[in-house]
Amino acid sequence: MTGAVPVPHGLPVERDASPFDPPSRISRLRESRPVSPMIFPDGHEGWLITGYDAARQALADTRFSSRQDLGVIHLPYETPGMPVFTEPSPAEPGMFIAMDPPDHTRLRRKLTGAFTVKRMKRLEAHIAEITERQLDELERLTPPVDLVKEFALPVPSLVICEMLGVPYADRDTFQVNSSKLMVRDISFDDKMAAYTAMSGYLAELVTRKRAEPGEDILSDLARDDDLAVEELVGIAFLLLLAGHETTANMLGLGTFALLEHPEQLAELRADPDLLPDAVEEFLRYLSVADVFYRYAAEDVELCGETIREGSTVAISLLAANHDPERFENPDALDVHRKARGHLAFGHGVHQCLGQQLARIEMRAGFAGLLRRFPTLRLAVPAAEVRLRTDMNIYGVHELPVTWGDPDR
Repeated sequence: MTGAVPVPHGLPVERDASPFDPPSRISRLRESRPVSPMIFPDGHEGWLITGYDAARQALADTRFSSRQDLGVIHLPYETPGMPVFTEPSPAEPGMFIAMDPPDHTRLRRKLTGAFTVKRMKRLEAHIAEITERQLDELERLTPPVDLVKEFALPVPSLVICEMLGVPYADRDTFQVNSSKLMVRDISFDDKMAAYTAMSGYLAELVTRKRAEPGEDILSDLARDDDLAVEELVGIAFLLLLAGHETTANMLGLGTFALLEHPEQLAELRADPDLLPDAVEEFLRYLSVADVFYRYAAEDVELCGETIREGSTVAISLLAANHDPERFENPDALDVHRKARGHLAFGHGVHQCLGQQLARIEMRAGFAGLLRRFPTLRLAVPAAEVRLRTDMNIYGVHELPVTWGDPDR
């Protein structure tokens, strides 16, 4: 396949077509060369995968490794003060997202019972209650308000805090630090300070739970003598970070997308039974965790390209989920679409553990917003909504909204 589009230097991130579509340079690359070379900022010659079939294959292929202690994963964007890593770094205990089987399997298996479909179903009514309480709080405010601050962030934070046994009163501590970890161009020193602060907080928490366990996931894990405190901290870190950042951004960005697609919003209001399919479509269309990283543990042939051992591979889930070879008219939001098979939760052994929880939270959140706020609308022009193109999880920084009679 000829390279009709120049080899990218760094990952294109600017949403120049629409706030919801992949950067146009990535879309053109997918059409021309879905497995493409990419020059990383540190000079590393790696790869960018943008096609659906290629992304699905790469995510399922164990020759593409997540182990940071065996290979170097180069980042496709600049981080001020980031040292140039030429050797693998030691694995952080408990960080199973950066492990391969069998280490990954051992730790993930400890959590599967907590996130079964059956257990999530039992939680559904309680999550609906939490959502309704937050909608009550929202209704008491005088618009305009920031929907991210007042709704999209509190709902998944409340849920994950309760599930893990993290005091919600401590949310400022972990939300501020987790947000710093998500910013792409924050200095390396600031990132490390945020990581240290969050790890220190969680180390105290899991130590308390080991001494006095309660009825929550971290207490259940703390009862397991096979897990060291350091592993408990790593697991808690991942669950807390992933448990609120991703769903919060799906709720915020999803609401923005609906308000910008009034015909889809009207159809969803008219037929709430569409919501489960609509949630899958939001996941596909928005793909807020838009890029995953692997490195080739050996030479791998993929879609006619040879990816050499040691190469970092960036996999654009957003581009894959907008691939016209897989989804018809993919840049359109269609609440009637059967979007199952999307890659928003990844694929293979690292597929998102909390995906059923995220679905339940999104269904409750969108259903509640549509029901309780029939006149919800943006309080600023759409062009003024600040996009999280500077973050590792995409979304909106704020979403100013209003409701009620526009003529009052």
